[in-house]
Amino acid sequence: MVQDGDGAASDGLIAPRRLPNPCMESPQRMDLHRELLFNQRIGKNVLNQKSELEKALSKHKEKQIMNQVKEHRETPELERAIAERARRLEAAEQGAELEAGTNPALQQLRARLRHAAPKASAH
Repeated sequence: MVQDGDGAASDGLIAPRRLPNPCMESPQRMDLHRELLFNQRIGKNVLNQKSELEKALSKHKEKQIMNQVKEHRETPELERAIAERARRLEAAEQGAELEAGTNPALQQLRARLRHAAPKASAH
């Protein structure tokens, strides 16, 4: 037989009740919840509060990114490949010039060998 709550207490059983939640009862949480409800009622967006400068900066960055994507799409693949190859050739030429110019002792030795070679072949 199932009895009402009064009967359970008279039988010596403990009636179940909800455990208290300290987070829900905290005054800071209640104040925050009250403020959020008020802001929602008046239509104020508290999550997206940016200054005019920040808004303009983000819009400018978005435009730059869109322009870069647009340029990348408009450039044909052949032109991109040619430009990349030209960059690699320039880098290789600069590297070769640096290698030749970095070791003066080697250059002097080569110069001596060039000058000495014609005299040896004349004998």
